[in-house]
Amino acid sequence: MHRIGVTGHRSIPPEAYAHVRAGLRTALYETGDPLEALSSLAVGADQLFARLALARGARLTAVIPSDDYEECFDEEAELKDYLTLKSLAGREVRLDFRHSTDEAYYAAGTWIADHCDRLVAVWDGLPARGLGGTGDIVTYARALGRPVTVIWRDGVRRD
Repeated sequence: MHRIGVTGHRSIPPEAYAHVRAGLRTALYETGDPLEALSSLAVGADQLFARLALARGARLTAVIPSDDYEECFDEEAELKDYLTLKSLAGREVRLDFRHSTDEAYYAAGTWIADHCDRLVAVWDGLPARGLGGTGDIVTYARALGRPVTVIWRDGVRRD
């Protein structure tokens, strides 16, 4: 089974969304069956990737950083989307962190990088804003020798 993991920004600007969505679809469909998709199901890139992977027929593995991860979703709709995707996952990996901290997010990202054959990064190319951000996980995956596909629309800056 081929495994594709995702790391990416929580905020995808509207002017980049269609480009990012198309890039994720391409990454998911250029690989033959069967496929396992690894995601932490965070708002933004992680959830978009998970929805597209499920639509493609991939097996979804939800990598949950901490016991209180559900409390990190700011809006009720975001939490509902997370819970729906988590319920559709064929496998759940729960990391041993009580609280959602930068260390827990970093551990989730590195777990995904450690267990995938390729990492897809929805990334603007800038350094991470905190430990465990997209830039950190891309750097980690590249140090492992993992192939990394970066998806971002040139000239677009995120908030």
